[in-house]
Amino acid sequence: MINIKHGTFALNMNTTSLIPNFKSVLLSITFSICLLFHACNPGTNIEKSNLRGHIRIDGSSTVYPITEAVAEDYRSFTPGVRITIGISGTGGGFNKFARKEVDITDASRSIKNREEIQLNNVGLDFLEIPIAYDGLVVVVNKENDWIEDITIEELKKIWEPAAEKKIMTWSQIRNGLPEMPLRLMGPGTASGPFDHFTEAVVGTAGSSRGDFMPSEDDNVLVQGVKGDRSVLAFFGLGFAVENIKDIKILKVNSGEGLVYPDNLSIRSGLYTPLTRKLFLYVTNESIRKAEVVDFLYYYLDHVGDIVEDVGFVPLNSEEYEVSKQLLEAFIIKYAPELLKKREL
Repeated sequence: MINIKHGTFALNMNTTSLIPNFKSVLLSITFSICLLFHACNPGTNIEKSNLRGHIRIDGSSTVYPITEAVAEDYRSFTPGVRITIGISGTGGGFNKFARKEVDITDASRSIKNREEIQLNNVGLDFLEIPIAYDGLVVVVNKENDWIEDITIEELKKIWEPAAEKKIMTWSQIRNGLPEMPLRLMGPGTASGPFDHFTEAVVGTAGSSRGDFMPSEDDNVLVQGVKGDRSVLAFFGLGFAVENIKDIKILKVNSGEGLVYPDNLSIRSGLYTPLTRKLFLYVTNESIRKAEVVDFLYYYLDHVGDIVEDVGFVPLNSEEYEVSKQLLEAFIIKYAPELLKKREL
């Protein structure tokens, strides 16, 4: 199912999401040639050699490594475009969006109604563009030898508001676990991962105990897990994979058996309810910038081949094609002078 928000309406389209993203030698060669010439699917009448400008991006720390990887490639072909990428969390990114401080927002959840109203109040329309799948993973220290898996019910017992200052040891989670302090870490309360996790586990987005260590920076969370055997934390699969030598990812049981989070279980929907989509957002004002249009086309042309390198799961080809079609429609509406007939 694709759900791309375009201002006040959303497009829903059924797609086949269970097809693995197998890469043939031919595809690899084709992709290399595309990168060499930056011209596989140009879509715009922008002369890249003369393109100049500044693209400001902010938002989710989860999406950051994907956007940074795409931007790094893009810079090598379009040196006249400066791209700055910040990390203020999904909520922080939307706040900067409403203040017109950024051109593109990285988001690990869909925009909330109140955030949409903020944009409307300052005359902004927007386009939501899915770019990848991610799984929220539950992790412990590598030296933790007393737990290998956890249930959604146990996670709720740990994280619900009623657990604050009451569920304080591992032995309170499950019989047989040690009488050791339980220290909790997680994303900041304004972040997409926090909203998704609390909604999936506790039942209400944002509903959680308050006595845990939050951080908008996933690297801080990873370091916290590395340094303390008693910590339990959650964050995105990409950061967990990057640090798999130092942390341990737990299998999760939502009632249908134990599932380990990986590309197959996330894309197929087996790793439920902790699978989610990641997004880019662009406004009707920023889409009028030639460099933003060019970068977004480049992003959608190549992100499917990049996301796995940074620990995430690509969408299927149909979903990326729909994203490109919606982007094109948004450009036609607000910046038709930047668009020409797309080359096949």
